[in-house]
Amino acid sequence: MFRKGDGHLCTCCVSALASFRGTVPHGLPLEIGDTVQILERCEGNSCFCGLHSTSGIFPACYIHLKNAHIKNKGQFETVIPTEDSVITEMTSTLREWGAMWKQLYVKNEGDLFHRLWHVMNEVLDLRRQVLVGHLTQDRMRDVKQHITARLDWGNEQLGLDLVPRKEFAMVDPDEISVTELYSLMEHRHRKKDAPAPASTHHLFAQVKSLMSSNLGEDLDVFFTIYDGRENRPLSERFFVRLNKQGVPKSPEKTEKQCTLFVDLGSSDLRKDVYIVVHIIRIGRMGAGEKKNANSTQYRRPFGCALVSVADLLTADHKDDHLLKVYTCNTESEWYQIHENIIRKVNSRYNLSGSNAGLAVSLQLLHGDIEQIRREYMALFTRGIAITKKLGFSDIIMPGEMRNDLYVTLERGEFEKGGKSVARNVEVTVCVLDADGLVLKVKGSVWAGSGESGADEYHSIVLYHNNSPRWAEQIKLPLPVDKFRGSHMRFEFRHCSTKDKGEKKLFGFSFVPLMQEDGRTLPDGTHELIVHKCEENTSLQDCARYLKLPFSKGNLPGNNQAAKGSKESFWITSFLCSTKLTQNGDMLDLLKWRAHPEKISDSLSKLKEIDGSEIVKFLQDTLDTLFGILDESSQRYGLKVFDCLVHIINLLQDSKFQHFKPVMDTYIESHFAGALSYRDLIKVLKWYVDRIVDAEHQDHIQQVLKASEYIFKYIIQSRRLYALATGGQNEDEFRCCVRELFMSLRFFLSQESRVGSPIAQTQVVFLRTFPSVYSELLKIFAVREVASFVRETLGSLSAAARADCPLEPVKLQCIARTVESPLYTNPESRCILLPVVLHLLQAHLQEQRDLVMCSRILSSMFSLIKKEEVVSCEEVDVIVRSLLGVLLRTILEITNRPQPTGNGNAPRLQFQDVTGEFVACLLALLRQMTEKHYQQLLDSLSNKEDLRDFLLQIFTVFRILIRPEMFPKDWTVMRLVTNNVIITTVLYLSDALRKNFLNEKFDYKVWDSYFYLSVIFINQPCLQLEMFSPSKRKKILEKYGDMRVMMGCEIFSMWQNLGEKRRWVGRLRQVKGVANGSPESSSTACESPWPLPRSTRRVPSLPGICASSTRYLQYIFTYEVYISRINDIVRKSKV
Repeated sequence: MFRKGDGHLCTCCVSALASFRGTVPHGLPLEIGDTVQILERCEGNSCFCGLHSTSGIFPACYIHLKNAHIKNKGQFETVIPTEDSVITEMTSTLREWGAMWKQLYVKNEGDLFHRLWHVMNEVLDLRRQVLVGHLTQDRMRDVKQHITARLDWGNEQLGLDLVPRKEFAMVDPDEISVTELYSLMEHRHRKKDAPAPASTHHLFAQVKSLMSSNLGEDLDVFFTIYDGRENRPLSERFFVRLNKQGVPKSPEKTEKQCTLFVDLGSSDLRKDVYIVVHIIRIGRMGAGEKKNANSTQYRRPFGCALVSVADLLTADHKDDHLLKVYTCNTESEWYQIHENIIRKVNSRYNLSGSNAGLAVSLQLLHGDIEQIRREYMALFTRGIAITKKLGFSDIIMPGEMRNDLYVTLERGEFEKGGKSVARNVEVTVCVLDADGLVLKVKGSVWAGSGESGADEYHSIVLYHNNSPRWAEQIKLPLPVDKFRGSHMRFEFRHCSTKDKGEKKLFGFSFVPLMQEDGRTLPDGTHELIVHKCEENTSLQDCARYLKLPFSKGNLPGNNQAAKGSKESFWITSFLCSTKLTQNGDMLDLLKWRAHPEKISDSLSKLKEIDGSEIVKFLQDTLDTLFGILDESSQRYGLKVFDCLVHIINLLQDSKFQHFKPVMDTYIESHFAGALSYRDLIKVLKWYVDRIVDAEHQDHIQQVLKASEYIFKYIIQSRRLYALATGGQNEDEFRCCVRELFMSLRFFLSQESRVGSPIAQTQVVFLRTFPSVYSELLKIFAVREVASFVRETLGSLSAAARADCPLEPVKLQCIARTVESPLYTNPESRCILLPVVLHLLQAHLQEQRDLVMCSRILSSMFSLIKKEEVVSCEEVDVIVRSLLGVLLRTILEITNRPQPTGNGNAPRLQFQDVTGEFVACLLALLRQMTEKHYQQLLDSLSNKEDLRDFLLQIFTVFRILIRPEMFPKDWTVMRLVTNNVIITTVLYLSDALRKNFLNEKFDYKVWDSYFYLSVIFINQPCLQLEMFSPSKRKKILEKYGDMRVMMGCEIFSMWQNLGEKRRWVGRLRQVKGVANGSPESSSTACESPWPLPRSTRRVPSLPGICASSTRYLQYIFTYEVYISRINDIVRKSKV
């Protein structure tokens, strides 16, 4: 405590900035970093202070003042600086590592010495970043995560204790429940901090250069992700321009050389998924032609390269690849050169050159795009090109705006046109609006990401080919309002190889982007009509040709001339839009007021519409459904309800699950069906009433699966109605809800047989029922909702069979109930607790579903610990219901045979189940007060019950302090366990003295008590002398020396035995002789303490095995142990 001149006290501590030898009288030696508590400031430059148990003075200029608070005031008080707990942990850990690091050098462990040195420097650097305080919240979180990972690594390497953490900060075991502490320890032990396998992946690609002997022309390089199994591209194209030397045209703009292929699913990371590269040269028609007067540039095929995505899976950094470049033997095979390379059809392609290759850097990145933005911030700062997936990702996010029309120029069939040789056909693509003007919206036609779009696109030219196949993909990222009235035009020109190099127009095709009814161009392949045209002026007035037919698939029957034409042009279109639709049924539903006669058909067809189309127009679709319900509930009520159920269940799909918040927002902010609750309750009850008699339960199960959102709509509708009418018809609404729950209880009370449809329907309901609680709480009082839940769960059939699928689901429902806000409220918890305990007790007694039982118990005890005021009656009810069955469960599990052959197997078996139940038992015992113990002992009606209970709990305690109970580095958990054990033993000692002494003496109970006490004292985790000074200090500050406490109790109990001392242990000896039990084995009979030299020898007794004699010898040394304990107690007092 810092004492000022006026006597005012404030909490303060200091950190040593420099070492002080303390050579002056009463001087206190300091080392850099030592924390000292200020007791008094003296005149001048000295301070009178305390360091651990030492006091002294030192110059004030050697220290730095810090704010602090004192915890656990008294003999073992702790001064804790009020700074970030991660900083405090780093400081103490680095100080501890420093001493051990020096020992590594002494022991010649060079490898660990150097690795630890680098980690310590890294942690120090991270510490500086945190102390400066200039980090953003996201960056601070990443830094702290990195720090704790490094601290855990170092602790593991040095054999130090595992540190339980919550949100990167160390936890105080006294501030949380034992179950939560165990969960944190298990979490860190199994290294669950490592992220789960990501479901979304991204591919980084960077083009460096093209090495080839026959360069000399500019190049266009296109990358795409290609599915070799389905022979289709998975992504749009990434476009890079290279100069005549084969390097990027703008080397200083690195963002133009890089791209990120985003939103790849886990299913896309296969061996038959490839990164395909097509290289196009820009220059003369023939690669070997000499320069002449013709300066016209053509886009001509050059080569192709590819690499499998699976080859990148093992790399965690950017890998440089030199991709071999192949060329076609014949240009007519260019469209499928990548397929030929994949299938290794060697006769159709050749290696471009022995030294030719495309140098690229590739790396797979894992996680959602926001995570990638945080981890690779530099990429996005430079404006890296994002190359999107064709179609939506595996998970569609709400708010994602996308409106891309992809068009692939597939092939054409053209006549010679009076020429002796085939044409060199080039296709020019442009997009025009309703007025015939070229759209100029940031470039309406994109060859690929990486380069800006243009007003028009020119295809490659295949030499002398009247049936060219291009397979070139372009993208039209047009605004939604530009689709109506716009069309795409394809102009066909013959590229002459003569001196003039003319590009002569000979025809065109066109296709509207949107049909008259509002549907966009359908996905798929379209055969377009090639219209003759030889003058560019003929295309200036688009109104002249827009009246003509554009597709051979839509020609009227009397237009034989166009159908008989040999010339055709094929394209493939694919729309990826969050605003436009190609589905006529969806449009009919949304325009239901214009076509009321189609309402019934539209509602019936809704289930056939693709889910991505529904979520595009989710709010409009919901408005339509409730609009129809308000106007024609009698006629369409059932169909609207079924459509609503379909949409709700659609959002359960992993692809659309992120749209649940969109529906939640709709319900809270946009839903206006104030009268809908009546029809929704009515139809829902109609379905529930027919469950028992229905032969087919599939549709009813779908209805119950959607019950969470059905109740959300019911409750919100009722709230809107009450707001509009001032709460009218409240009694009618409550009556309807009660009747609905009566129907539910009747359906749940039906005895379910294995394999029966009704059993599966009960399972579906119980899985969704807990999600309804929060909605009911918006209208009903908490006690009313708790009564609904208690009566509903209480109506379940009591007949329990292990093979019934309903049994585990009951527990899952109870688990979610305990974890819900309804159970958190003390008012409702007292109503729900009996039904929860009843079901738990039934499962524990039969040893069924133990994992789920432990989860429920953990949640219950964690909640009790968090409550500031816990009802004594609540704890008492739990004790009476669960303490005995918990003890039996632990004994039952630990007595099961353990697998052999693996040294770690026994511990893992303990950890799988027993650890959770041990934590639950410890949490319950720690919550019990003297009053609870007294009530527990009073409830044991006779001496035999008390004897069984004491033997049972002493046996369990011996199990808890086994070395294999917890991993070696779980010292925190072991200390908490020992603290609970000694507290419980102190409470039970009185019962032992009162009921089993003198004429009531029971050898077995006393023997079990002393055996537990001795092995308790002998635990390695309590031998404080073996620990480092810092660890010993922490344990003493929090728990004291528990050996002394237990020793005092042994001494007291031993003195109470009097003449009975010589009989303690005799029962165990006789049992070993008669039954040859494991207790008499050499392992079981080993001395809990090392035998003192003064131990008296016990003569061999006839008929008694040597091991039992040895154990008896240890029993006779208790007085020697007591003498030692007396010494320890006496010294501790001194």
